[in-house]
Amino acid sequence: MQRIIAIDYGKKRTGLAISDPLRMLATGIKTVETEKLVWELKQVFLEHEVDTILLGHPKNLDGTATDITEKVEKVHTQLQKLFTDKQVLLWDERYTSKMAFQAMIDSGISKKARQNKALIDEMSARILLQGYLDGQR
Repeated sequence: MQRIIAIDYGKKRTGLAISDPLRMLATGIKTVETEKLVWELKQVFLEHEVDTILLGHPKNLDGTATDITEKVEKVHTQLQKLFTDKQVLLWDERYTSKMAFQAMIDSGISKKARQNKALIDEMSARILLQGYLDGQR
């Protein structure tokens, strides 16, 4: 079975995570500069067989659009055009950043390390993907 890659898109940085081949576990890959996202995805696709791209769809708690929702929807369309051999899905990402931050606290990561936004972005992508994988079972 092919893998799924998850994207926690941000204005400056974007977190990436990937599933295992059985689509049971999500692992954070890295955080990349958003302007290099397409290049970074191509590199991941050279290393792993991926058939699905899961793009976090940002919404406010009440379901309304955030300041970045429209940009993410444009990226969704761009990825669909660039990677026609892959399914590109939008997936609700509400709470992922808060869950990532709490997971860092729970696992004993120092306060200084928790200020590393790149780590939060990567962990958010992992939480986004794990939620999707759990929902598919």
